[in-house]
This record gives sequence, structure tokens and C-alpha cells, in this order.
Amino acid sequence: MQQSPLDVLAVAAQNNNFSPEVLMLPYLFVLFAIAVRFLPFAGPFNILPHAWHFTPVAASLLFFGARGSRRQMWIPLVLLAATDVVLTKFIYTYTFSWDHFVTWAWYAAILWLGTNLREKAGPVRVVGAALASSVSFFLISNLAVWAAWPEMYPRGFNGLMMSYAAGLPFFRGTVESDLFFSIAMFGTPVFLHALAGWMHKSSNDHIAAA
Repeated sequence: MQQSPLDVLAVAAQNNNFSPEVLMLPYLFVLFAIAVRFLPFAGPFNILPHAWHFTPVAASLLFFGARGSRRQMWIPLVLLAATDVVLTKFIYTYTFSWDHFVTWAWYAAILWLGTNLREKAGPVRVVGAALASSVSFFLISNLAVWAAWPEMYPRGFNGLMMSYAAGLPFFRGTVESDLFFSIAMFGTPVFLHALAGWMHKSSNDHIAAA
């Protein structure tokens, strides 16, 4: 059975056959995800008009789980949790509540989901993981808001449905961003691998011609 380029690169990642630049990608993507969360407050430097709902957070977690060090899985978790605290306390000036712990548990779950892409990371599996991230965040985050903020929604089934209905306008952006950034992030090593191969071939051709 023929493997896809992403699957071949997954085997290379397991054997640490990537260049240092590629091995740094999981960390760079997490930092990129954090930076994007602050874009709405960057004024004219905000290059994503829908940055409130179009972020690479889930994609960066999936990619770190698939390509990052297993011993350093705590790094993206701590960095994103710290970002939540800063945004909540100092940017939004909201009250810190227990529903943040639900979000942090979701971060850990998406990291774990990404580890299932270490050996097989074909396009279908990447898209499936991205969609699973979107749907799970929609279900869990709106449930947590309903449970943690009784002043926003009434108790009971109707209140829970109101919470989900309020989250629907943002769900599309979540799905689009998770798909876009997941495909882009998992495709980046493929592009870099192909570019390195082309440059190596061009170098050899040049030496042979000389």
C-alpha cells in the first residue's frame, strides 16, 4: 500500500530525520497561535479581520502532538493556559472562573489527539482530527459557559440550547480556521522536504555540470 507524503514524513519525524528548522515548527506554530490571539488588540497590525474566531490554536496543538517532543507536551499547554489568564484578567478584565479549567483540559485532549497522527498523518486523518477539534470545542466550551455562568443562561435544557445557539455564529469560523491551519501546518514539512530535495538535486546537477 502506497503511503502519502504526510505519512512518509511522519516516519521521518519518528526517526528524527528532519532538519533543525523543521523540528522547531511545533514550537513556532504554538507561538504563532498565541500571537494571533492578541491580534484583535493590535490595531492596524491586525491582519486577520476575523481573528476573534479564526485562530490556529487547535491546529497548533494537533501539530505539536503529532510532531513535537512527547516529553515537552506540557509546553504548549502551559503557554496557552498562561495566555488565557493574561487575556481574561488584563485584556478583557473578566472574572476568572472554573470553566477555564475545562478549556485547558480540552487543550490536553487535542494534544493527545495529535499524537494519533504521529505514524499516520494522511490528509483524511488530518482533516478528520481538525473537524473533531472544532466540534468538541463547540460542544464543550458552550456547555462550560452554560454551567459556569447561570446569570447568562437559565438552568435546564432550554438554557443549554440557548448557549449552543449563541455559539453557532462562531462555529463556522472555528471549523474554517481549524481546517485551514491544520492543512497548512501539516503541509509545511512536506513543502520544506520537497524544497530541500529540489535544492539538493540542483546543487548536484551544478557540480556535475562543472
